[in-house]
Amino acid sequence: MTTNTTVYHIPVLLEESVDLLDIRPEGTYADLTFGGGGHSRHILSKLGAEGSLYSFDQDADTKANCPEDERFHYVESNFRFMRGALRLRGVTEVDGVLADLGVSSHHFDAAERGFSFRSDAPLDMRMNRRGGLTAADVVNGYDAEALAQVLKMYGELDTTWKIANCIERARKVEAIRTTGELVAAVAPCTPKKEEAKFLTKLFQALRIEVNGEMEALKMALEQSLKVLRPGGRLVVISYHSLEDRLVKNFFKSGNFEGRVEKDFYGRATSPFEVVTRKAVVPTDEEIARNPRSRSAKLRAAIKL
Repeated sequence: MTTNTTVYHIPVLLEESVDLLDIRPEGTYADLTFGGGGHSRHILSKLGAEGSLYSFDQDADTKANCPEDERFHYVESNFRFMRGALRLRGVTEVDGVLADLGVSSHHFDAAERGFSFRSDAPLDMRMNRRGGLTAADVVNGYDAEALAQVLKMYGELDTTWKIANCIERARKVEAIRTTGELVAAVAPCTPKKEEAKFLTKLFQALRIEVNGEMEALKMALEQSLKVLRPGGRLVVISYHSLEDRLVKNFFKSGNFEGRVEKDFYGRATSPFEVVTRKAVVPTDEEIARNPRSRSAKLRAAIKL
């Protein structure tokens, strides 16, 4: 396993996200998505000798990317368990939390993980390979109605009933076990002019369902609010509209519906001060260097 972070994953909006954390040299920080370690290394470069960083990842493959630094603490865990994992390590309060919600390049490039439609591989898609549910379980086990709902909610696809029926017809003949078999199953309803875009959304929807990503994000945001000290910063990079909407609403109101509460005097209340009025997006230069960054949106807020 290589430790070259540029091979494993190119960090997105690196300078912008770490700058928005406003690092205190003696502070304590959490990187909820360690991956190739690019963001973590940049945070460490800003910390002094008394600072500390706790980096989370549920994929054991990422252990090989850990820097040798006594200020660095690797936490092999889904970030939905952040608060408990920090408490186990004697940490009750942090100065900043960073989450880059994108799937690492490693996952797309490691064909055997089944994240990409560009290679024929087992239909897996689990971030944590010790987990139970696989993409094959979803594709073969969900009824057409549940499948259509997943594809609509997480893939924002049109004609989801048509897609679900294509899958149902194919699996009645034989179980769909590989990415190639799934691509073949949906071929009758795949728009030829937008094949890559369609399949990207389809695979995204299945990945989100398999890994419980939206629920994990909600839990991580709620726990971040609890572990951040007043004045601490929460910085999130999202990659599709569902994630960005959750983050935007949470920063605005402290809930996921964006429902702003008011005090006795009718003044809007929120647990955060939003730093990024508009989402920060990659420059043209970054997109040219790393095309996978093109859909990234960065938002930051300060806990009041």
